[in-house]
Amino acid sequence: MNVEDVRKWRRDLHQIPELGLKEFQTKAYLKKQLEAMGYTPMDILETGLYVYIDQGKDNTIAFRTDMDALPITEKNDCDFVSKHEGVMHACGHDGHMSALLGFAKRLSEEQHHFDVNLLLLFQPAEEAPGAAKLIVESGLLDRYNVKAIYGIHLMPTLDEGVVASKAGPLMAECGEIDVTIHGQDAHAGLPHLGVDAITIASILINQYQQILTRMKTPFEPAIINIGEIHGGQARNSVASTVEMHGTVRTYSDEVFAMLMKHIEDLHQGAEKAYGCTIDWSCPPMYPPVLNNAKLFQHAQSSYPIEQLSTPLMLAEDFAFYQKAIPGLFVFVGTRSSRYQSGLHTDRFNFNEEVLLKAVDMYMSIAENFKGAMCDELL
Repeated sequence: MNVEDVRKWRRDLHQIPELGLKEFQTKAYLKKQLEAMGYTPMDILETGLYVYIDQGKDNTIAFRTDMDALPITEKNDCDFVSKHEGVMHACGHDGHMSALLGFAKRLSEEQHHFDVNLLLLFQPAEEAPGAAKLIVESGLLDRYNVKAIYGIHLMPTLDEGVVASKAGPLMAECGEIDVTIHGQDAHAGLPHLGVDAITIASILINQYQQILTRMKTPFEPAIINIGEIHGGQARNSVASTVEMHGTVRTYSDEVFAMLMKHIEDLHQGAEKAYGCTIDWSCPPMYPPVLNNAKLFQHAQSSYPIEQLSTPLMLAEDFAFYQKAIPGLFVFVGTRSSRYQSGLHTDRFNFNEEVLLKAVDMYMSIAENFKGAMCDELL
């Protein structure tokens, strides 16, 4: 296995991006590559795959990649752009899959005797609807007695080739907040006859920020961001309806619940004060990514992983695995003078050589993982 292998896989996969739970062409490509290595991949959900490598041990560790792409029209100028209009691998999942294929190929080419069994998991629908939860609910981890799980994410905020992570909080719990304010329309010259939904929206947006600065401890990070707002029909009328859409993020289930309570209180107060009605929802989507400290320490002792000083407010459905079993999520940097576009952008691209770092890390973790560690993780 060499860089040409991972480069070819990544560029092939980059041309066939598919949205969550629709990764049929991607699955077929992965299956063909794995079968050529001598594996018999098994189906999980409808569009996912896994490979179980039996070492005759009691316990198993898993390595997971996501498979899905995003509804983004690509603007890269290269010879392997997306062939699926309006869909693009703009978050590095093509690279994650290629790294796991690289790990699989190295395992097939070299003789290894590990102290644990290995499960290579190709998971669909990370972006939506968060199929890691469905994988856990399927019983796959229990069936193979999986005791720990590992995953990576390419990260354009880190320099190319840097491998980094941290114990504890790494990525945030997130929820998507949708708010509709129902007021009463009126002529702008007769504002007292209406209930101005735009004014109420502006008050609420400011009050949301006061939750963060005045209603919770400053030692618990959190974000409430309204990124989209629509309301009103004419410049000379009082707006009867405003819709707002945003995201709420934190590193704690408890803090998330506290934010929801304060938002509900603010909405009820606005209804009483201004005579409006407010419909809203903000269900938690993904839990926080909380890295197991022992897995991080072991991985650091096996491979040069830099320690991050702070977590990120991004979100990842890898967190669902970590609610079931100990897990470690690691970033692989892609930022260089040539590649600087961020995640979820129409020009995201990277140097495939960084994927070899992930392959080497996976191999080092597997080689150094001792079955006795499983008892320590409980």
